[in-house]
Amino acid sequence: MAFHVEGLVAIVVFYLAILAVGIWAAWKTKNTGSEGDRSEAIIVGGRDIGLLVGGFTMTATWVGGGYINGTAEAVYVPDYGLAWAQAPIGYSLSLVLGGLFFAKPMRSKGYVTMLDPFQQIYGKRMGGLLFIPALMGEMFWAAAIFSALGATISVIIDINVNISVIVSALIATMYTLVGGLYSVAYTDVVQLFCIFLGLWISVPFAMSHPAVTDIGLTAVHQVYQAPWLGSINSLDIYTWLDNFFLLTLGGIPWQAYFQRVLSSSSATYAQVLSFLAAFGCLVMAIPAVLIGAIGASTAWNQTDYGVPDPKSKKEADMILPIVLQYLCPVYISFFGLGAVSAAVMSSADSSILSASSMFARNIYQLSFRQNASDREIVWVMRITVLLFGASATAMALLASSVYGLWYLSSDLVYIIIFPQLLCVLFIKGTNTYGAIAGYLFGLVLRITGGEPYLYLQPLIYYPGWYQDDNNIYVQRFPFKTLAMLTSFFTNVVVSYLAKYLFESGTLPPKLDFLDAVVARYSREHMDKATLVKSDNIVLNELAPVNPRHSLTLSSTFTNKEAFNYVDSSPEMSNTEDN
Repeated sequence: MAFHVEGLVAIVVFYLAILAVGIWAAWKTKNTGSEGDRSEAIIVGGRDIGLLVGGFTMTATWVGGGYINGTAEAVYVPDYGLAWAQAPIGYSLSLVLGGLFFAKPMRSKGYVTMLDPFQQIYGKRMGGLLFIPALMGEMFWAAAIFSALGATISVIIDINVNISVIVSALIATMYTLVGGLYSVAYTDVVQLFCIFLGLWISVPFAMSHPAVTDIGLTAVHQVYQAPWLGSINSLDIYTWLDNFFLLTLGGIPWQAYFQRVLSSSSATYAQVLSFLAAFGCLVMAIPAVLIGAIGASTAWNQTDYGVPDPKSKKEADMILPIVLQYLCPVYISFFGLGAVSAAVMSSADSSILSASSMFARNIYQLSFRQNASDREIVWVMRITVLLFGASATAMALLASSVYGLWYLSSDLVYIIIFPQLLCVLFIKGTNTYGAIAGYLFGLVLRITGGEPYLYLQPLIYYPGWYQDDNNIYVQRFPFKTLAMLTSFFTNVVVSYLAKYLFESGTLPPKLDFLDAVVARYSREHMDKATLVKSDNIVLNELAPVNPRHSLTLSSTFTNKEAFNYVDSSPEMSNTEDN
């Protein structure tokens, strides 16, 4: 493979286009936000993101480098195939569920980040604990993006993958410093257009290459490798279901998602954006699936790529850029590769901005520096963007598969944050004791189950385990879903047990060291005005901060307040802004 000047030029042109849009958006909105509210304007964009831009940016949040490269990789690899390419369906369903049940309660209460309701109900210490899995999730996602971007660039200009990852991460991290959510949103519009145009233009040319066999034939018959439709063995059905629930339910509690929800101009718009993004994710996955199928249907010894094929060279994670490079005409391949590279780069800023937003607001400001100036918070966000960008780069260099990074990115979020989010939004009376117990139980069960991608051997061997070629024990039992359910029920049971023990007098009030049950007004609970600006919401929409002391059995497991909110329709939002 030779150095391609044309490919480098294509990347530079598309990078400059993305960067120009980001700078233009930052300049256009530099005065957005009233005096002292600049940091909030950076995080949620002034809560005036419209339906069109919002639909593009929420779709582009998922449809990045990890999404398209990982889907093509899963379809191409013989051991997986389309049957195991779960991300398109899984993430689309997560957006639908998020729009149906989570978007409206979160937006109607005027939160700024996903962690706000946890700190409001459980206190700042629990908010700090939940920041850890949320941060890890965003970093794994950003690492998948960087890995995909580095692989793409290494194919275009023939440089070492590690070097391309580092350079790409540096570019994306520096670009994120340009501006907040406005820059991210407007570059997402360009990103989605680039992916759609670049991939759909390339597919017909790749499919008509002489070395490519009809993908309809290779879908069900073995030609160069096993059929690309794939199959699910009876022994692997529980693993498939475990991963599917992980992607579907674990795709909901992400700051990158709720950042778009909370920036919507109304609660209804937040729901509509979720549904539009779900449809967009499915549509954008189609060309990636076709490219993976084309890769599985190609006689690579009849192309300039030569032998052995990509999977034998352990380059299966780069099948998408390889197909564009070797099966398309030069002008088509460079346009497609350049467009995809630029699109992937602009996806990285979403995760990095999400992580820095949560740290600056929920950790630095609300936990340690409640009197910090707005300028100070903005600078904290900029510094953490650099730190988190460096961390994501290190993860991208250590992981071997883009799809593996995907599952890792949802693991901790699914097992720890999702059950906590269910409790804090929909179950009355859960408290800090239950939240901590559920957190610890879920974490222990996940770690003791092992992780092949990290070469972590299990401590608990569930039914159906086996040893792979690397002498790593792999679980077939759906232990991740078991850990999530255990975390959820532990939170509920321990919360009501603690409530009963303290309120019945079985335990003295002095043992309530977290002030989660006995204390009527606890310093641990934050003032409403600290978490939510009064001009953003109707005050009666606020969830009570103080613990509830009189609960009937019928109201125990239903938080009706989460459903009886006032709809922030576009008409009402005009009056609220006034």
